[in-house]
Amino acid sequence: MIETIDRLLQQLSRSRPEPPFGLKLWDGSERRYGQGKLAFVLDLCTPEAAVDVVARGSLGFGEAYMTGRLDVQGDLQQLLAFESHPAVRELHISALQKAKFMAGYLRARNSAKRSRENVRHHYDLGNDFYRLWLDESMTYSCAYWRDDCATLEEAQEAKHEHLCRKLQLEAGDRLVDIGCGWGGMLAYAARNYGVEGVGYTLSTEQCQWANERLRAEGLHPRVRVELKDYREAEGEFNKFVSIGMFEHVGKEFYSTFFEKTASLLTPEAIGVLHTIGKDVETQLDPWVTTYIFPGGYLPTVAQMAEPLGNAGLLLTDLENLRPHYGRTLDEWIARFEAHRDEVAARFGEEFVRMWRYYLNASAVGFKTGGTRLYQITFTKGINSGLPWTRECLYTG
Repeated sequence: MIETIDRLLQQLSRSRPEPPFGLKLWDGSERRYGQGKLAFVLDLCTPEAAVDVVARGSLGFGEAYMTGRLDVQGDLQQLLAFESHPAVRELHISALQKAKFMAGYLRARNSAKRSRENVRHHYDLGNDFYRLWLDESMTYSCAYWRDDCATLEEAQEAKHEHLCRKLQLEAGDRLVDIGCGWGGMLAYAARNYGVEGVGYTLSTEQCQWANERLRAEGLHPRVRVELKDYREAEGEFNKFVSIGMFEHVGKEFYSTFFEKTASLLTPEAIGVLHTIGKDVETQLDPWVTTYIFPGGYLPTVAQMAEPLGNAGLLLTDLENLRPHYGRTLDEWIARFEAHRDEVAARFGEEFVRMWRYYLNASAVGFKTGGTRLYQITFTKGINSGLPWTRECLYTG
Protein backbone atom coordinates (compact mmCIF):
# COMPACT_ATOMS: atom_id res chain seq x y z
CA MET A 1 0.00 0.00 0.00
CA ILE A 2 2.81 2.43 0.87
CA GLU A 3 4.47 1.80 -2.49
CA THR A 4 1.19 2.58 -4.24
CA ILE A 5 0.78 5.82 -2.29
CA ASP A 6 4.41 6.78 -2.92
CA ARG A 7 4.02 6.25 -6.69
CA LEU A 8 0.83 8.31 -6.64
CA LEU A 9 2.45 11.17 -4.74
CA GLN A 10 5.46 11.16 -7.05
CA GLN A 11 3.11 11.37 -10.03
CA LEU A 12 1.23 14.25 -8.42
CA SER A 13 4.48 16.06 -7.67
CA ARG A 14 5.76 15.68 -11.24
CA SER A 15 2.53 17.00 -12.77
CA ARG A 16 2.21 19.83 -10.24
CA PRO A 17 5.67 20.83 -8.94
CA GLU A 18 4.07 23.46 -6.74
CA PRO A 19 3.45 23.17 -3.90
CA PRO A 20 6.08 20.86 -2.40
CA PHE A 21 4.66 18.50 0.22
CA GLY A 22 5.59 15.63 2.47
CA LEU A 23 4.42 12.22 3.67
CA LYS A 24 4.85 10.93 7.22
CA LEU A 25 4.25 7.29 8.16
CA TRP A 26 3.14 5.72 11.43
CA ASP A 27 6.69 4.45 12.07
CA GLY A 28 8.04 8.03 12.06
CA SER A 29 9.69 7.84 8.63
CA GLU A 30 9.16 10.75 6.25
CA ARG A 31 9.30 11.34 2.50
CA ARG A 32 9.48 14.57 0.56
CA TYR A 33 8.02 15.56 -2.81
CA GLY A 34 9.24 18.71 -4.53
CA GLN A 35 11.69 21.38 -3.48
CA GLY A 36 11.28 24.22 -1.02
CA LYS A 37 9.13 24.82 2.03
CA LEU A 38 6.46 22.15 2.43
CA ALA A 39 2.88 23.37 2.06
CA PHE A 40 1.51 20.34 3.89
CA VAL A 41 2.44 16.93 5.25
CA LEU A 42 0.10 13.97 4.83
CA ASP A 43 0.39 12.00 8.07
CA LEU A 44 -0.68 8.35 7.86
CA CYS A 45 -0.97 7.69 11.57
CA THR A 46 -1.82 3.98 11.29
CA PRO A 47 -1.27 1.21 8.69
CA GLU A 48 -5.05 1.09 8.23
CA ALA A 49 -4.97 4.67 6.91
CA ALA A 50 -2.94 3.52 3.92
CA VAL A 51 -5.59 0.92 3.13
CA ASP A 52 -8.30 3.56 3.48
CA VAL A 53 -6.63 5.83 0.93
CA VAL A 54 -5.76 3.20 -1.68
CA ALA A 55 -8.68 0.79 -1.47
CA ARG A 56 -11.61 3.03 -0.53
CA GLY A 57 -11.03 6.27 -2.41
CA SER A 58 -12.61 9.51 -1.18
CA LEU A 59 -14.87 7.64 1.24
CA GLY A 60 -11.90 6.00 2.92
CA PHE A 61 -9.84 9.18 2.94
CA GLY A 62 -12.66 11.20 4.51
CA GLU A 63 -13.38 8.57 7.15
CA ALA A 64 -9.69 8.24 8.01
CA TYR A 65 -9.41 12.00 8.45
CA MET A 66 -12.54 12.12 10.62
CA THR A 67 -11.30 9.43 12.97
CA GLY A 68 -7.71 10.68 13.16
CA ARG A 69 -6.15 7.65 11.43
CA LEU A 70 -4.97 10.22 8.91
CA ASP A 71 -4.00 13.82 9.55
CA VAL A 72 -2.82 16.81 7.54
CA GLN A 73 -0.26 19.23 8.91
CA GLY A 74 -0.27 22.54 7.08
CA ASP A 75 -2.59 23.65 4.30
CA LEU A 76 -5.47 21.19 4.06
CA GLN A 77 -6.90 22.89 0.98
CA GLN A 78 -3.62 22.46 -0.92
CA LEU A 79 -3.86 18.73 -0.33
CA LEU A 80 -7.54 18.53 -1.25
CA ALA A 81 -6.83 20.39 -4.51
CA PHE A 82 -5.16 17.20 -5.74
CA GLU A 83 -8.50 15.38 -5.59
CA SER A 84 -9.39 16.42 -9.13
CA HIS A 85 -6.16 14.94 -10.53
CA PRO A 86 -6.82 11.97 -12.88
CA ALA A 87 -4.48 9.73 -10.89
CA VAL A 88 -6.47 10.36 -7.70
CA ARG A 89 -9.78 9.78 -9.44
CA GLU A 90 -8.51 6.33 -10.40
CA LEU A 91 -8.56 5.32 -6.72
CA HIS A 92 -11.99 3.72 -6.73
CA ILE A 93 -13.84 1.98 -3.96
CA SER A 94 -14.44 -1.72 -4.47
CA ALA A 95 -17.43 -3.03 -6.38
CA LEU A 96 -18.95 -4.35 -3.14
CA GLN A 97 -18.52 -1.03 -1.35
CA LYS A 98 -19.89 0.83 -4.38
CA ALA A 99 -22.96 -1.42 -4.37
CA LYS A 100 -23.50 -0.73 -0.67
CA PHE A 101 -23.11 2.99 -1.26
CA MET A 102 -25.58 3.03 -4.15
CA ALA A 103 -28.08 1.02 -2.10
CA GLY A 104 -27.78 3.62 0.65
CA TYR A 105 -28.17 6.44 -1.85
CA LEU A 106 -31.33 4.90 -3.27
CA ARG A 107 -32.75 4.54 0.22
CA ALA A 108 -32.05 8.26 0.73
CA ARG A 109 -33.94 9.36 -2.42
CA ASN A 110 -35.85 12.54 -1.67
CA SER A 111 -39.40 11.33 -1.48
CA ALA A 112 -41.75 13.47 0.58
CA LYS A 113 -41.11 11.25 3.62
CA ARG A 114 -37.37 10.76 3.19
CA SER A 115 -36.68 14.45 2.44
CA ARG A 116 -37.62 15.33 6.01
CA GLU A 117 -35.08 12.89 7.41
CA ASN A 118 -32.36 14.03 5.00
CA VAL A 119 -32.87 17.73 5.78
CA ARG A 120 -33.00 17.22 9.52
CA HIS A 121 -29.78 15.18 9.39
CA HIS A 122 -27.92 18.34 8.37
CA TYR A 123 -29.98 21.36 9.39
CA ASP A 124 -31.35 20.32 12.77
CA LEU A 125 -27.95 20.15 14.44
CA GLY A 126 -29.07 23.14 16.49
CA ASN A 127 -29.30 26.86 15.85
CA ASP A 128 -26.57 27.47 18.44
CA PHE A 129 -24.14 25.48 16.28
CA TYR A 130 -24.80 27.49 13.11
CA ARG A 131 -24.78 30.78 15.03
CA LEU A 132 -21.12 30.18 15.83
CA TRP A 133 -19.94 30.58 12.23
CA LEU A 134 -22.69 31.99 10.01
CA ASP A 135 -23.32 35.72 9.67
CA GLU A 136 -25.88 37.60 11.79
CA SER A 137 -28.71 36.85 9.33
CA MET A 138 -27.98 33.08 9.59
CA THR A 139 -27.63 32.82 5.82
CA TYR A 140 -26.20 29.42 4.87
CA SER A 141 -25.54 29.98 1.17
CA CYS A 142 -23.10 31.78 -1.11
CA ALA A 143 -22.57 35.47 -0.36
CA TYR A 144 -22.11 38.14 -3.04
CA TRP A 145 -18.77 39.92 -2.67
CA ARG A 146 -19.16 43.33 -4.21
CA ASP A 147 -16.05 45.52 -4.17
CA ASP A 148 -17.41 47.44 -1.17
CA CYS A 149 -18.07 44.34 0.97
CA ALA A 150 -15.57 44.04 3.79
CA THR A 151 -17.40 41.53 5.99
CA LEU A 152 -19.45 38.38 5.58
CA GLU A 153 -22.48 40.26 6.94
CA GLU A 154 -22.16 42.88 4.21
CA ALA A 155 -21.68 40.26 1.50
CA GLN A 156 -24.76 38.28 2.55
CA GLU A 157 -26.84 41.46 2.57
CA ALA A 158 -25.44 42.24 -0.90
CA LYS A 159 -26.54 38.77 -2.05
CA HIS A 160 -30.08 39.37 -0.85
CA GLU A 161 -30.12 42.76 -2.59
CA HIS A 162 -28.78 41.19 -5.79
CA LEU A 163 -31.61 38.65 -5.74
CA CYS A 164 -34.24 41.30 -4.98
CA ARG A 165 -33.11 43.27 -8.03
CA LYS A 166 -33.21 40.19 -10.22
CA LEU A 167 -36.75 39.58 -9.00
CA GLN A 168 -37.70 43.23 -9.62
CA LEU A 169 -39.35 43.29 -6.19
CA GLU A 170 -41.91 45.98 -5.39
CA ALA A 171 -44.16 46.73 -2.43
CA GLY A 172 -47.13 44.39 -2.37
CA ASP A 173 -45.43 41.59 -4.31
CA ARG A 174 -46.20 38.07 -3.16
CA LEU A 175 -42.94 36.14 -2.69
CA VAL A 176 -42.59 32.41 -2.10
CA ASP A 177 -39.21 31.16 -0.81
CA ILE A 178 -38.74 27.40 -1.24
CA GLY A 179 -36.14 26.13 1.21
CA CYS A 180 -35.99 29.43 3.06
CA GLY A 181 -33.48 28.39 5.73
CA TRP A 182 -33.52 30.76 8.70
CA GLY A 183 -35.59 33.31 6.77
CA GLY A 184 -32.86 35.79 5.88
CA MET A 185 -34.09 36.48 2.35
CA LEU A 186 -37.72 36.84 3.44
CA ALA A 187 -36.77 39.25 6.20
CA TYR A 188 -34.61 41.36 3.86
CA ALA A 189 -37.27 41.49 1.13
CA ALA A 190 -40.04 42.41 3.59
CA ARG A 191 -37.93 45.01 5.38
CA ASN A 192 -36.55 46.71 2.28
CA TYR A 193 -39.18 46.11 -0.39
CA GLY A 194 -42.46 45.72 1.48
CA VAL A 195 -43.33 42.30 0.10
CA GLU A 196 -45.68 39.70 1.51
CA GLY A 197 -44.68 36.09 1.44
CA VAL A 198 -44.25 32.57 2.71
CA GLY A 199 -41.13 30.50 3.17
CA TYR A 200 -40.97 26.72 3.38
CA THR A 201 -38.46 24.55 5.22
CA LEU A 202 -38.31 20.99 6.53
CA SER A 203 -36.06 21.95 9.44
CA THR A 204 -37.87 22.40 12.75
CA GLU A 205 -34.95 24.43 14.10
CA GLN A 206 -34.96 26.78 11.12
CA CYS A 207 -38.73 27.27 11.17
CA GLN A 208 -38.80 28.20 14.84
CA TRP A 209 -35.85 30.59 14.55
CA ALA A 210 -37.18 32.28 11.41
CA ASN A 211 -40.65 32.99 12.77
CA GLU A 212 -39.25 34.27 16.06
CA ARG A 213 -36.97 36.64 14.14
CA LEU A 214 -39.79 37.82 11.87
CA ARG A 215 -42.02 38.50 14.88
CA ALA A 216 -39.24 40.39 16.66
CA GLU A 217 -38.82 42.63 13.62
CA GLY A 218 -42.56 43.21 13.28
CA LEU A 219 -42.66 41.48 9.90
CA HIS A 220 -44.82 38.50 10.91
CA PRO A 221 -47.41 37.50 9.67
CA ARG A 222 -46.88 39.60 6.52
CA VAL A 223 -44.05 37.15 5.89
CA ARG A 224 -43.91 33.81 7.67
CA VAL A 225 -42.24 30.41 7.49
CA GLU A 226 -44.04 27.07 7.40
CA LEU A 227 -42.70 23.61 8.18
CA LYS A 228 -43.65 21.91 4.92
CA ASP A 229 -42.14 20.10 1.97
CA TYR A 230 -42.05 22.07 -1.29
CA ARG A 231 -44.62 19.63 -2.67
CA GLU A 232 -47.04 20.87 0.01
CA ALA A 233 -46.63 24.56 -0.83
CA GLU A 234 -49.82 26.38 -1.70
CA GLY A 235 -51.00 29.83 -2.69
CA GLU A 236 -50.50 32.23 -5.57
CA PHE A 237 -47.34 34.31 -5.96
CA ASN A 238 -45.85 36.65 -8.53
CA LYS A 239 -42.27 36.23 -7.29
CA PHE A 240 -40.33 33.05 -6.53
CA VAL A 241 -36.93 32.38 -4.98
CA SER A 242 -35.11 29.26 -3.88
CA ILE A 243 -31.62 29.60 -2.38
CA GLY A 244 -29.43 26.57 -1.71
CA MET A 245 -32.30 24.11 -1.57
CA PHE A 246 -32.33 22.59 -5.05
CA GLU A 247 -29.25 20.51 -4.19
CA HIS A 248 -31.59 18.44 -1.98
CA VAL A 249 -34.25 17.76 -4.61
CA GLY A 250 -32.60 14.86 -6.47
CA LYS A 251 -32.58 14.64 -10.28
CA GLU A 252 -35.45 12.16 -10.40
CA PHE A 253 -37.68 14.86 -8.87
CA TYR A 254 -36.68 17.85 -11.02
CA SER A 255 -39.86 17.70 -13.08
CA THR A 256 -41.90 17.53 -9.88
CA PHE A 257 -40.10 20.58 -8.49
CA PHE A 258 -40.57 22.79 -11.55
CA GLU A 259 -44.15 21.71 -12.14
CA LYS A 260 -44.94 22.62 -8.54
CA THR A 261 -43.12 25.92 -8.98
CA ALA A 262 -45.17 26.77 -12.07
CA SER A 263 -48.41 25.90 -10.27
CA LEU A 264 -47.64 28.48 -7.56
CA LEU A 265 -46.95 31.34 -9.95
CA THR A 266 -49.19 33.87 -11.63
CA PRO A 267 -48.76 34.66 -15.35
CA GLU A 268 -45.68 36.84 -15.99
CA ALA A 269 -44.23 35.92 -12.56
CA ILE A 270 -40.46 36.16 -12.07
CA GLY A 271 -38.29 33.61 -10.24
CA VAL A 272 -34.65 33.02 -9.32
CA LEU A 273 -33.18 29.61 -8.56
CA HIS A 274 -29.87 29.85 -6.66
CA THR A 275 -28.13 26.47 -6.52
CA ILE A 276 -24.77 24.74 -6.42
CA GLY A 277 -24.18 22.77 -9.60
CA LYS A 278 -21.71 21.22 -12.02
CA ASP A 279 -20.75 21.86 -15.66
CA VAL A 280 -20.94 18.14 -16.41
CA GLU A 281 -22.50 15.25 -14.54
CA THR A 282 -20.02 13.53 -12.24
CA GLN A 283 -20.08 10.59 -9.88
CA LEU A 284 -21.59 11.21 -6.47
CA ASP A 285 -19.07 11.68 -3.68
CA PRO A 286 -19.79 8.78 -1.32
CA TRP A 287 -18.31 10.56 1.70
CA VAL A 288 -20.44 13.70 1.26
CA THR A 289 -23.69 11.83 0.67
CA THR A 290 -22.99 9.46 3.57
CA TYR A 291 -21.98 11.97 6.23
CA ILE A 292 -23.10 15.46 5.16
CA PHE A 293 -25.94 15.54 2.63
CA PRO A 294 -27.82 12.23 2.33
CA GLY A 295 -29.87 12.39 -0.84
CA GLY A 296 -27.85 15.32 -2.14
CA TYR A 297 -27.16 15.80 -5.86
CA LEU A 298 -25.56 18.68 -7.80
CA PRO A 299 -27.31 19.43 -11.10
CA THR A 300 -25.93 20.52 -14.45
CA VAL A 301 -27.54 23.41 -16.30
CA ALA A 302 -28.89 20.99 -18.89
CA GLN A 303 -30.53 18.86 -16.21
CA MET A 304 -32.36 21.94 -14.93
CA ALA A 305 -33.16 23.65 -18.23
CA GLU A 306 -35.24 20.87 -19.77
CA PRO A 307 -37.72 20.30 -16.89
CA LEU A 308 -37.84 24.07 -16.34
CA GLY A 309 -38.97 24.57 -19.92
CA ASN A 310 -41.30 21.59 -19.86
CA ALA A 311 -43.09 23.19 -16.89
CA GLY A 312 -43.80 26.31 -18.96
CA LEU A 313 -41.07 28.41 -17.37
CA LEU A 314 -38.72 30.52 -19.51
CA LEU A 315 -35.03 30.74 -18.60
CA THR A 316 -34.05 34.38 -19.11
CA ASP A 317 -30.64 34.74 -17.45
CA LEU A 318 -27.86 32.60 -15.97
CA GLU A 319 -25.06 33.84 -13.71
CA ASN A 320 -22.23 31.75 -12.26
CA LEU A 321 -20.94 33.10 -8.93
CA ARG A 322 -18.32 30.36 -8.44
CA PRO A 323 -15.51 32.49 -6.92
CA HIS A 324 -17.94 34.13 -4.51
CA TYR A 325 -18.62 30.77 -2.84
CA GLY A 326 -14.94 29.97 -2.36
CA ARG A 327 -14.50 33.22 -0.45
CA THR A 328 -17.72 32.65 1.52
CA LEU A 329 -16.49 29.23 2.62
CA ASP A 330 -13.14 30.65 3.71
CA GLU A 331 -15.04 33.10 5.93
CA TRP A 332 -17.09 30.25 7.41
CA ILE A 333 -13.95 28.17 7.98
CA ALA A 334 -12.24 30.98 9.87
CA ARG A 335 -15.27 31.45 12.12
CA PHE A 336 -15.70 27.70 12.59
CA GLU A 337 -12.07 27.27 13.64
CA ALA A 338 -12.37 30.21 16.03
CA HIS A 339 -15.11 28.25 17.82
CA ARG A 340 -13.78 24.71 17.33
CA ASP A 341 -13.45 24.09 21.08
CA GLU A 342 -17.11 24.96 21.61
CA VAL A 343 -18.11 22.65 18.76
CA ALA A 344 -15.93 19.84 20.17
CA ALA A 345 -17.41 20.25 23.64
CA ARG A 346 -20.89 19.76 22.24
CA PHE A 347 -20.38 17.21 19.45
CA GLY A 348 -16.95 15.65 19.94
CA GLU A 349 -13.63 15.80 18.09
CA GLU A 350 -14.71 13.52 15.24
CA PHE A 351 -17.56 15.92 14.41
CA VAL A 352 -15.09 18.84 14.34
CA ARG A 353 -12.83 16.99 11.92
CA MET A 354 -15.79 15.94 9.77
CA TRP A 355 -16.99 19.51 9.37
CA ARG A 356 -13.47 20.87 8.85
CA TYR A 357 -12.98 18.37 6.05
CA TYR A 358 -16.39 19.17 4.51
CA LEU A 359 -15.97 22.96 4.58
CA ASN A 360 -12.44 22.88 3.18
CA ALA A 361 -13.25 20.33 0.48
CA SER A 362 -16.22 22.48 -0.54
CA ALA A 363 -14.01 25.58 -0.76
CA VAL A 364 -11.53 23.73 -2.96
CA GLY A 365 -14.36 22.54 -5.21
CA PHE A 366 -15.27 26.14 -5.99
CA LYS A 367 -11.73 27.48 -6.19
CA THR A 368 -10.07 24.83 -8.36
CA GLY A 369 -12.57 22.05 -8.99
CA GLY A 370 -15.75 21.53 -10.97
CA THR A 371 -18.28 23.02 -8.54
CA ARG A 372 -20.34 26.02 -9.64
CA LEU A 373 -22.90 28.40 -8.12
CA TYR A 374 -25.72 29.16 -10.52
CA GLN A 375 -28.38 31.85 -10.29
CA ILE A 376 -31.04 31.12 -12.90
CA THR A 377 -33.64 33.79 -13.55
CA PHE A 378 -36.85 32.60 -15.18
CA THR A 379 -40.37 33.82 -15.90
CA LYS A 380 -43.77 32.26 -16.32
CA GLY A 381 -44.62 33.49 -19.79
CA ILE A 382 -42.74 35.86 -22.05
CA ASN A 383 -44.30 39.19 -20.99
CA SER A 384 -42.86 39.54 -17.50
CA GLY A 385 -41.67 43.10 -17.92
CA LEU A 386 -38.05 42.25 -17.10
CA PRO A 387 -35.58 44.97 -18.16
CA TRP A 388 -33.77 44.39 -21.45
CA THR A 389 -30.32 44.72 -19.86
CA ARG A 390 -28.60 43.95 -16.54
CA GLU A 391 -27.98 47.62 -15.74
CA CYS A 392 -30.69 47.61 -13.04
CA LEU A 393 -28.65 45.09 -11.06
CA TYR A 394 -25.64 47.35 -10.69
CA THR A 395 -26.93 50.94 -10.65
CA GLY A 396 -29.27 52.92 -8.41
